[in-house]
Amino acid sequence: MIISVVQLGRVDYPSATRLQQTLVELRKQRRITDTLLLLEHQPVITLGRNATRKNVIASEEQMQRAGVEIFECDRGGDVTYHGPGQLVGYPIFDLRDRPKRMGAVDYVRYIEEVLIRTCADHGVPVQRIRGRTGVWTSAEAKIAAIGVHISRGVTSHGFALNVTTDLDHFKLIVPCGIADKPVTSLHRAMAEHGRSAPAIDQVAEVVVRNFGKVFESQILWVDTLDALVGRAVGVPLQEPKELKAMHGNDTSLA
Repeated sequence: MIISVVQLGRVDYPSATRLQQTLVELRKQRRITDTLLLLEHQPVITLGRNATRKNVIASEEQMQRAGVEIFECDRGGDVTYHGPGQLVGYPIFDLRDRPKRMGAVDYVRYIEEVLIRTCADHGVPVQRIRGRTGVWTSAEAKIAAIGVHISRGVTSHGFALNVTTDLDHFKLIVPCGIADKPVTSLHRAMAEHGRSAPAIDQVAEVVVRNFGKVFESQILWVDTLDALVGRAVGVPLQEPKELKAMHGNDTSLA
């Protein structure tokens, strides 16, 4: 099995959602391989299928002052926050093509394992908590959230690993609807031991390596979306302006 990996840089949430929808259809048609998108988002709160608005505790005025938008989406889970300094991964995988065919629960456990290994590689011991999705430190602070959508065996949405995320933005919500557990980041967890968190691109490389190990797949780094889907759609993909940052043409974008 091959996983194609594309690093997109910083992308706004609606553009990333549209891109996932395109890639999901191409994967269903077997015109692309399993694909992992890695990116950061502008400050945004997303409401999953099981979310309730009461878990957004900030007023509209507070949200505007913080520069945080809000969107509903079709992933599983409750409310969460995405923003700069957080590594977001969107695997577009066809679970039916896996040598060991897996269901939704198995798939989530595999992603958890990727993140557990990644944190351990940075000297941060983490764990699962029975009955809850995601990855937690030994102090039961959530360091990574997971929320997925599966359509005819093909996955979208995925995980968010806090690296140097502004944790104050989580105060705008009840993260994942869990009021009794704090949120943390690699930066905070490593600082407790007198160490500095690596750059998000370095963390991304470790995540990708662990995806290869856990999903028993070869990794193919793809430089551009054109390289990934150009042949599949028959013509070069014209990227939305929001995605130009992946080529370094506009690193200030979003």
